[in-house]
Amino acid sequence: MSMIRDLRAVVRPSRVSLRKTTSTSSTSYDTTRDPATPSAVVDCAVYRDGARVASEKPLTPHEAMRLVRRDGGFVWIGLHEPTEAEFAGIASEFGLHPLAVEDAVQAHQRPKLERYDDSLFTVFKTIHYVEHDRLTANSEVVETGEVMCFTGRDFFITVRHGGQGSLRALRHRLQDDPELLAKGPSAVLHAIADHVVDGYIAVADAVQDDIDEVETEVFSPGRKGGVSRGVDSARIYQLKREVLEFKRAVAPLLRPMQLLSERPMRLVDPDIQKYFRDVADHLARVQEQVLGFDELLNSILQANLAQASVAQNEDMRKITAWAAIIAVPTMVCGVYGMNFKYMPELHWRYGYPVIMGITVVICLGIHRTLKRNGWL
Repeated sequence: MSMIRDLRAVVRPSRVSLRKTTSTSSTSYDTTRDPATPSAVVDCAVYRDGARVASEKPLTPHEAMRLVRRDGGFVWIGLHEPTEAEFAGIASEFGLHPLAVEDAVQAHQRPKLERYDDSLFTVFKTIHYVEHDRLTANSEVVETGEVMCFTGRDFFITVRHGGQGSLRALRHRLQDDPELLAKGPSAVLHAIADHVVDGYIAVADAVQDDIDEVETEVFSPGRKGGVSRGVDSARIYQLKREVLEFKRAVAPLLRPMQLLSERPMRLVDPDIQKYFRDVADHLARVQEQVLGFDELLNSILQANLAQASVAQNEDMRKITAWAAIIAVPTMVCGVYGMNFKYMPELHWRYGYPVIMGITVVICLGIHRTLKRNGWL
């Protein structure tokens, strides 16, 4: 039972702020490939009794599977963006279902769990937060990748797409806990699921900071009257699009995690299955956050559009007020510009200054009235 107590500590390392770790995570995976193995294979190893079986040279998938069938244990093969030709031999060696193989090669799949006769096929979408100094209308907030997992009785195969979602550090952590790794391929499947969901939690915290920043700008007074003019609606809409991408990764995965935690499966160790409940619980919490982000951004966008409308109305009121003031001298000039012989005060010496004075007084009176009513 000590393995059960230590499971969380092994597969869920202490979280560090995403903004502090992003700079190192982007270079964490190893794309070095041995010429003796298919070009897409990043690592291939045999595990027996929780320990990695040492070999003098890198193993090919065929050699690894031969050792497993002869001496027991399981093989863990990691691939990065294999082509159909590169994956065909491995698929044939391990008897993978053609539909699952097609999905693994083509990528761009929804998170899902599919059960075949002798294997489970699981698709995870990995999320990586993209650092930026300031959110713009073209800022990329999240990057997505994919991890496809084939879980069998004596094999575990991961197929990664995208530059993010490295499993190298995770493999090393599992190798440091032989008791856990001795549980077989299902322990690796849980570790990957937990790793992916932990990434969701970290990204959700970072996206929350971006939303808080935009919300503060929208509702902070940018000028007299409390109307903010410093937020571009395109920035809010871009953030909403990125949250939608996040939502597409999180929402479909909830059902597969529930199935793994609730339904007995012969390929999943009962001791490991209990901990899929914890993953499902954390995933449900992230989903609630993402749904909240979407609703909050809708409200922020509507508020920003309403503020823009208010600002336009305020400008129109000012234009109308000044037009009313200018209408007075325009009318006077228009009247005295007509060619009539008998005009009021036309031949009086002080007629011009009196009319101009009356015009100025009327304009000042209108200006004062409009300003008192908030139009100027």
